[in-house]
Amino acid sequence: MLSLLGLVGTWTFNVLAVVQTVDFFGDLVSSGPAVSSISVDLLMVAAAGSVFILVEGRRLGLRHAWLYVVLSALTAFAFTFPLFLAMRERKLTARARANA
Repeated sequence: MLSLLGLVGTWTFNVLAVVQTVDFFGDLVSSGPAVSSISVDLLMVAAAGSVFILVEGRRLGLRHAWLYVVLSALTAFAFTFPLFLAMRERKLTARARANA
């Protein structure tokens, strides 16, 4: 469902940019359809990533995985998602060592 929303959301603004003959990359430094497209894109990635954090955190038994989602609102998802992935990798490595 999120992928469909992401596709429709971003391409709505992409098509609008083409119809308006907007310089897509030039538009990024001002405002317009390009900025809206990227905003929808990032919002969908953050939503899907947040679901992944919650589900994967629970599956691996990571305590307080929900804090990564909360922290993303206070900092940036570009910070919290890689941090979660690093902590996930540490947990997986620890499990592998314990089972070896």
